[in-house]
Formats: sequence, C-alpha cells, structure tokens
Amino acid sequence: MSDILTSPRAARFGQSRGFQVVSVGSAVPPRIVTNADLAHLGCDPEWIRTRSGITERRHADPGTATSDLAVAAAEAALADRPELRERIDLLVLGTFTPDTCIPSTACLVQDRLDITAPAMDVTAACAGFAYALVTASQFLAAGSSNLALVIGADTNSRVVNPQDLKTWPLFGDGAGAVLLERVDPTPDAPGLLAWSLGADGRGGDLLVCPMSGSRQPVTAAGVAAGDQFMKMDGRAVFKWAIRLAEENIRSVVERSGLSLDDIDLFVLHQANLRIIDGIRDALGLPEDRFLVNLDRYGNTSSGSIPLAVDEAWRSGRIGSGNTVVICGFGGGLAWGSGVWKL
Repeated sequence: MSDILTSPRAARFGQSRGFQVVSVGSAVPPRIVTNADLAHLGCDPEWIRTRSGITERRHADPGTATSDLAVAAAEAALADRPELRERIDLLVLGTFTPDTCIPSTACLVQDRLDITAPAMDVTAACAGFAYALVTASQFLAAGSSNLALVIGADTNSRVVNPQDLKTWPLFGDGAGAVLLERVDPTPDAPGLLAWSLGADGRGGDLLVCPMSGSRQPVTAAGVAAGDQFMKMDGRAVFKWAIRLAEENIRSVVERSGLSLDDIDLFVLHQANLRIIDGIRDALGLPEDRFLVNLDRYGNTSSGSIPLAVDEAWRSGRIGSGNTVVICGFGGGLAWGSGVWKL
C-alpha cells in the first residue's frame, strides 16, 4: 500500500472535443433500504450515516439485473428525444456486475433497446463510466460515431455480502445514461477538454471479488466461504482515493487550460461523503461546488457519476455550455477524470 501512495503510477492524458450532450437519463430500483432497515443485521444506523454520509440506498428486487437498470436509464434519456433511437451508432456500457460473463451486458441492452449499433462492456469498477465516456469520445472525435449512448450501471447488492457490516451498508444499485452527438471539432467545441485515465494493479487486492472468473472458478467450498462476494480494504482505499483524486483533478484541469474557478460543478464518484469532503478540502473548494446524492443512493459504482449528472441536468444546475469535472476511482485500482464541456 505504501508504494501506491508514495510512487503512484502515471495516468495517460488526452483531449476529445467535438461532441455534445443531447439527453440524459437515470434509473434506480423502487425499493428503498434505509439505515434503520439494516439494524437487524447489527448495523448502527447513526454509525453508517456519520461514517459514510449515507442514509438510504436502492436495492434491486430478485430477478432484476444490471441490464434492466441500464435499459431503464437509456429509455429515460430517449424519452426526451425519441427520434434519436434509430440514429444511435455506438453503445458503451460501464459495469463490473454484468448479467453474465457472456454475452456482454451491452449486447443485451442493445437488443432490448431495438438498436443496431456496435455494443461493448467496459469494466473498470467505480471508474467504469469515466472509462466508457472516454472510449466513446474517441469514436466521436474520430468521426467513427455520430451518436453514442454511454451508460454506467451496477447492481452492487448482488456482489456485496449482507454479513459484511462494514461494506454492505455502503452500496446501492443504479444506472445513468448520456446521449452524445458529434459536432464539428472546432477549438471551442464541447466535449472532453481534457481527460485522464489511469490504473495501478498493485492495489488489485484492495477491492476484489475472488470467485468471479477464471482464477478461482465457482466451487461449493468457495460459496461457503463467501468468495463470490466483494472484499474491500476500506481504510486503504480511503487514503488512496483522496490523494489520487486531488492530484488527478488538478492535473486534468490544468491540461484543459482552465482553472478550478472556471468549473461550474464537480461530479465525483459517490463512494463516501468523507472521501468527497477530503478531496474537496484538499482542493480548497466550498461544498456548493460539488454535487452529492450518495445520501439517497449510496455507492452505485459505475452508475454514480451519470446518475448524478442526470440529477444536476434535470434540476437545471448544469446544462449545455457548462463545464463539469468528473472523477471516478475504485477497484483495479483504476481511475478516470475529465473536464467536460457539455
């Protein structure tokens, strides 16, 4: 862990101008699980709130999968612009809780949306939406896509152990979607004025689902041991996230040619209020510059940033022409940031 903090691996930076947001949408399961609802498991409701800032989260009902939330978020975006459905020529889905290993969840979403675009999953845990957005932006900037649908969605309640009282209260289920249309890539065009992606596999064991792939196939003994569930070293991730995000945000804003004061809103991964406050304090910025909705949704992993963007967009807090900073960070370790002119 000390190496990750003292000698972090370098991120890659880039720019992807030439696309604008034309619609947004989000979806969460209807079932609300409050802190009080978790008391029977031995969780102290007030401890959850003071340690994380979370008071409730959404959990999917049995039979609901990540694709269901992704489709609902996409349909919410398309409800405002139904004429765009047949023009979608790219679908990128960020998730680490796919319906199945094969086929990709993006293919299932493509079918249910009745579109014919190429579709792919991007797996970067809580940085999944940032990775998906940058991936789609490359197609748009190159002229290989004219209308991309980018989704972040996760059903964390399927991969977190209800008996893990330090982890179970932190996570919820949710999805968000954005429709991005290509525009001429002029010097003042909207898009990602600067982006940054990075990874550090030295911290891979800090957030891991051991029995979820080819390394440790499913066995009865593994299930009995709970190896199908996420294991997280919360203290180590906390320290890493604050330092990493603060440095990465400063770097990506500088590369965009803007200053922190030029940013209309900061939309960070909604992991924990103490992490967001730590990043905000390190940047020296006031609370009103940041969107926070984790008190109602918990950590929705890949869904957290687009869910927050949708909320800010629909409330009028941001709109076309505004500039936001997004920053996602989590398992991998992986992170992604962007200065995004909407």
